[in-house]
Amino acid sequence: MAQKIVTIYTDDLTGEESSEAATHTFSLDGVSYEIDLGPDSYEQMLEAFGPFIKASRKTGRVRKARKAAASDTAAIRAWAKEQGYQVNERGRVPADIREAYQKAH
Repeated sequence: MAQKIVTIYTDDLTGEESSEAATHTFSLDGVSYEIDLGPDSYEQMLEAFGPFIKASRKTGRVRKARKAAASDTAAIRAWAKEQGYQVNERGRVPADIREAYQKAH
């Protein structure tokens, strides 16, 4: 049996599919966030943050977590479904499911 996994990248802000969407991270008040954005949405976010970034001071660099490749995300979704987890077809995979996948592998 052959299996074909198709990964569709979606801009979290607009909901539009984009082959150029990428995951971006930022922190606010001690909470880290991730968002998948296409180039236009990312520029929009940078413009919105710009005045605040210019007026702020750096406190150090945040160590970036390893980003899962698209194929990793597809594999995690497939595994989660096989294990009985409810996981959306698009968007980020919840952290508890990623952790369970990592423990199982």
